[in-house]
Amino acid sequence: MFTGLITHTARVASVDFRSIALSAGRAAGRLKIGSSYAVNGVCLTVARKRAGLLVFDVSAETFSRTNLGDLARGESVNGELPLKLGDRLGGHLVSGHIDACAPILEIERLRGGFARLRVGLPDALRGLVAEKGSVAVDGVSLTVSAAWDGFFEAALIPETLSATNLGARRAGQRVNLEADLIGRYVLSILESRGQIRA
Repeated sequence: MFTGLITHTARVASVDFRSIALSAGRAAGRLKIGSSYAVNGVCLTVARKRAGLLVFDVSAETFSRTNLGDLARGESVNGELPLKLGDRLGGHLVSGHIDACAPILEIERLRGGFARLRVGLPDALRGLVAEKGSVAVDGVSLTVSAAWDGFFEAALIPETLSATNLGARRAGQRVNLEADLIGRYVLSILESRGQIRA
């Protein structure tokens, strides 16, 4: 489990059809083989450690359902260590299981170092993204400022832009999306009872 509060960014050292290696700085020293670690919001397992790098085996399924296959050497990714029982939950509950990928439609820079992020809203997340609700974008816990049929928006504060890879993102790039975990279960319960249509 994660919170969506990004603790650091890491750099892609290599990526191929079956693995990703990251230079994660001090975070690498806090993880051991078998540890969970979120990369752009995707929960991965440390498979190997070598020369300051964390290496993760990535299945074809994970590559196909996330933006990890879009990564290139030297690119920045959002990293988050797993939540410990008793830790503060400052963001929202994030499982690291990506619901969908969608393109960034626009990042509008605003006065004071803020920005407005507009992201496509896939059918898979219809009914799960609501104004004032939470969504994880590349693992970053964000509050939805507006939601329409086909896209949603979130305000990015200067800290988020400087501490995550969202500050370097551009329109057209795909981001990983994970809907609010509680909202997902509520929708599932209502659908199973026939109170709403899937």
